[in-house]
Amino acid sequence: MVMIKKIIERWYSASGYKEVLKLAFPLILSTSSTSLQHFVDRMFLTWYSPEAIAASVPGGILSFTLMCLFIGTAAYVNPFVAQYYGAKQFDRIAPVVWQGIYFALVTGVAFFIYIPVAEPIFNLINHEPGVKVLEIQYFKILCFSAPAVFVNAAVSGFFAGRGQTWTILWVNSSATLLNIIIDYILIFGKLGFPELGMQGAAIATVIASYFSAILIFTIMLRSKYRKQFQTWKNKKFDVELFRRLMRFGIPNGVHFFLDLLGFTLFILLIGRFGTTVLAATNITFNINSIAFMPMVGLGFAVEIIVGQKLGENQPKLARLGTYSALHITFLYMGVIALTYVLLPKLYLMPFAAQADPVYFAQVRKISIILLQFVAFYSIFDTMNIIFSNSLRGAGDTRFVMFTAVILSWIIMIIPTYLGSVVYKWSFYWTWAFLTGYIVALGVVFYFRFLGGKWESMRVIEEPPVVIPQNLPESPIG
Repeated sequence: MVMIKKIIERWYSASGYKEVLKLAFPLILSTSSTSLQHFVDRMFLTWYSPEAIAASVPGGILSFTLMCLFIGTAAYVNPFVAQYYGAKQFDRIAPVVWQGIYFALVTGVAFFIYIPVAEPIFNLINHEPGVKVLEIQYFKILCFSAPAVFVNAAVSGFFAGRGQTWTILWVNSSATLLNIIIDYILIFGKLGFPELGMQGAAIATVIASYFSAILIFTIMLRSKYRKQFQTWKNKKFDVELFRRLMRFGIPNGVHFFLDLLGFTLFILLIGRFGTTVLAATNITFNINSIAFMPMVGLGFAVEIIVGQKLGENQPKLARLGTYSALHITFLYMGVIALTYVLLPKLYLMPFAAQADPVYFAQVRKISIILLQFVAFYSIFDTMNIIFSNSLRGAGDTRFVMFTAVILSWIIMIIPTYLGSVVYKWSFYWTWAFLTGYIVALGVVFYFRFLGGKWESMRVIEEPPVVIPQNLPESPIG
C-alpha cells in the first residue's frame, strides 16, 4: 500500500509521471513512426533480395552518420526554445529558430559534396560486389534529402521546446505514411511505375523528407504563431545568437556524429564476416529500433523538461522529471528485454514472410543470439538516453561529446577492428565490445548527473535588468 501511495503521489506531482508522459507520448509515437518507416522499408527490401537488405543499413547509416553533425547542431534549437520558454523570454524563441534554419539550409546544400565521393568510400569498405553497388546507389540518392532533414530538425525545436509535441507527431506520422506508400510502389514497381528496388526505397525517403520539412515550416508560419511569436518578422540573421547556438549546438552535433560513426564503423566491420552475418546484424538492429525509438522519445521529453525547468530556475523539478522518465523507461525496456529472450522468433516473423527459407534459416539462428546481447545492454541504454538528454537539456554538451568519443573508440571501435580484421575472432566478440560500450556510457552519464554541475548551467542569456524610470526620491536630502 505504501508503494502504491507513493506511485500515485508521483503521478500527480510536478515533474511526475503524468507530466512526463503527457509531454513524451506524442514524441514516443513520433519516433516510433520513424522507426516503423525504417522497419517497413527494410522488410520490403528483405522481400526484394538478400543483397538489398544487406546493403540498406550500411548505405543508409553512413548517410545518416554524415548528416548527424548537422542534425544535432540544428536540433539544439530545442533546448534554447525550452529555456527561453521557461524563462518567459518569448521574444527570443523565433530568432533562435531562424538561426537554426539558416544553418540548416547552408549545410544542407553543402552536403551534396558527398555524392561524387560515394564510390571511393564504398570501394574502401569493400563489401561483396553485389552489395557494394546497391550501397552506392542508396547513399547517393539519400544525400539529396539533407536540406529537408536539417530544416526539419531546426523547426521542430519551435514546437518541441514549448511542449507542443502533438504537432511533431502529426507531421512525422504523415511523412511516414507517405514514405511507406511510395516505398512499396517504387521498390516493387506498382501502379505502372518501374521496379526500382533499392533506388525506389531511397527516392521514397527523399520525397517524404521534403514533405515533412515543408509541412512543419508552413505550420510555424501560421497566423497565430506570427502574432504570438513573430515567427516571420523575427527572421533576421543575429550574429551573436547564431554564435551562441553554435557554441552549444556543435558539441551536440559532434556527439551525435561520432556516436553514430562508431556504430557505422561497427556495421562496416561486421560486413567483413559476410552477407549472412551482416543481414542478421541489420535485422537485429532493425528489430531493436522499434523498441528503442520510444526511449528516444522519452529522452527528448527529458531534454525539454530540463530546459524548461532550468529556464524557470527550478533545478529540483528538472532532477525530479529526469528520474520520473527513468522509472518509466526502465519498466518499459525491462519488459521488452524479456521478450527478446523469450520470444525472439516472433520478432523475426515479418522478415521471414517472403524471404528465401533456406537462406533465412541461417539469418534467424544468428539473430536469435544477437537479440540476447540487445536484451542485456538495453537496460543500460535507458540510463544512457535519459541522463545524456538531461545533461544536454542543461547545456552540458561538451562533457557528453567527449565521453561518447573516448568510450566509443577505447571500448568498441578499436577492439572491434582488432577482433574482426587483425585477429579474426568470432563476430560475437564484436557484439560483446558493443555491449560493453553501451554499459559504460550509461554508468558514466549517471554519475555525471549525480554530480549536479548541470543544475547551474544555462544556454540562454541572462535576461536584461530593467531599471524603473520613476525611482522613489532619496530619503537623504
